Amino acid sequence: MLAVIFAVSWYSRLASFVLVLHALFILWVVFGAFLAWSRPVLRWLHIASLVWGILTEVLYWPCPLTFAENALEQRPGIQPYRDGFLLHYLDKLIYPDISPSVLTIAALVVCAFNLGFYAWRLWVGQRIRSLSKTTLPRG
Repeated sequence: MLAVIFAVSWYSRLASFVLVLHALFILWVVFGAFLAWSRPVLRWLHIASLVWGILTEVLYWPCPLTFAENALEQRPGIQPYRDGFLLHYLDKLIYPDISPSVLTIAALVVCAFNLGFYAWRLWVGQRIRSLSKTTLPRG
């Protein structure tokens, strides 16, 4: 009996850990540009995360974190949710009865805004470099 309780507790704890990891990943996608501002490695990781977020929303790819959380919850007999992470938790916590299409569009807008920010930074950096080459006296 104790082994069964421990196993249920263990899977529930792992599922909770994956839930927290999933939430942190979404926060990273939304706000990662602030952390990656002057860190090239983090910048490329954030851009890859943005591309992954867009692809999972547009192509309806299953998220491995959602899959892991549902599999861990199913082991002790908890009914896993059917919709994606965002729809399941945001619908319950923040936006009651939000349509999946509105949530998808909002997620895509956030990702596109972040990618646009990176494109703008790249354009400004190239513009500054080209201006500095043409305006500096050669001697």
